[in-house]
Amino acid sequence: MNDYDVPAGIDVLRVFCGPDGRHGNVLGVVRDGREHPDEVARQELAGKLGFSETVFVDDPERGHLDIYTPGLRLPFAGHPVVGAAWLLDLEILELGVGEVFARQDGEFTWITARPEWAPPRTLQQYGSVGEVDALPAPPPGEGWLYAWAWEDEAAGRVRARAFPRRDDGIAEDEATGAAALLLSDRLGRALNIRQGRGSQILTAPAPDGTVEIGGRVVLAVRG
Repeated sequence: MNDYDVPAGIDVLRVFCGPDGRHGNVLGVVRDGREHPDEVARQELAGKLGFSETVFVDDPERGHLDIYTPGLRLPFAGHPVVGAAWLLDLEILELGVGEVFARQDGEFTWITARPEWAPPRTLQQYGSVGEVDALPAPPPGEGWLYAWAWEDEAAGRVRARAFPRRDDGIAEDEATGAAALLLSDRLGRALNIRQGRGSQILTAPAPDGTVEIGGRVVLAVRG
């Protein structure tokens, strides 16, 4: 075992790290998905790892991915796809929702996604950064909550926190690409989001209805 308490053969990344390389959302990457051939085995491993998401790579050359939270399988999620794009160094990734294009731009890895791929989220705007910071983890209520406020509206800078509220042990999600995608689509503008303890997510909507999501990725554990 290692600092992240994962078995051998699993890489651990931090995705959407801050400018100082800290924080980011932890991601488990199972490079050889054949070792966990069915959905039951994959869900069991994702539950044991306890990361907000674990991604299984079924074909490293084609970038075929299968994504799980500790409690369910996801057709798409932002930070697992950004992390896998960085790790596999591919321009196209294959998911159940379709092909996802990826690119590297200096210290940032970007993917292009469609808002309809993202699971439903409640995007709730608060009046100030202080109100978002003061929220308990998780706030009362049901359903996936993305709490946000403008830090600097003119500059597109947002403060956000994310709460799955689904009883799977994840009280607060450190960095949520899918929610950032939905917020950027709703507002119709590029965003620079500071989420969680200090993670950073960048977004850029395109005229064709897609949204690019970008961030820094750090390898924490080589499996």
